[in-house]
Amino acid sequence: MTLAFVALGANLGDAPATVRIAMAQIDMIPRTRVTARSSLYRTAPFEASGPDFINAVVAVDTGLAPEALLDALQRLEQHAGRERPYHHAPRTLDLDLLRHGDAVLATPRLTLPHPRMNERAFVLVPLAEIAPELVSAEQLTAVAHQAIERL
Repeated sequence: MTLAFVALGANLGDAPATVRIAMAQIDMIPRTRVTARSSLYRTAPFEASGPDFINAVVAVDTGLAPEALLDALQRLEQHAGRERPYHHAPRTLDLDLLRHGDAVLATPRLTLPHPRMNERAFVLVPLAEIAPELVSAEQLTAVAHQAIERL
């Protein structure tokens, strides 16, 4: 089993419910179990427009390879009605694989660790809540100007 982290976000429909349902659905992915869930956080869209986002991070133990886990996460997005009409479009559900053990990967489909996670309070703050050893005080200071509200 490998410890992985997944960021969740939604800003269309009942976003808090969507994120909570997605947490439960991630726990039902074969050979994958959610081991920790952050609180829900409200954030303004980052490099995007639309309603505020609801964000969270979950830790999972998984027996799936990174690409297989990504495939499963993308199926959950599609099931939630995710469309990709343009870059940074509002979304019913966004699931990002942040880390998969110590994997370092750069393919056309997947880069690990997630290449922009250290730039985003909506990732670092919930990640720090469930895995404080992975987020430094300096990283949190660097994103402190980004508004984020724990719900």
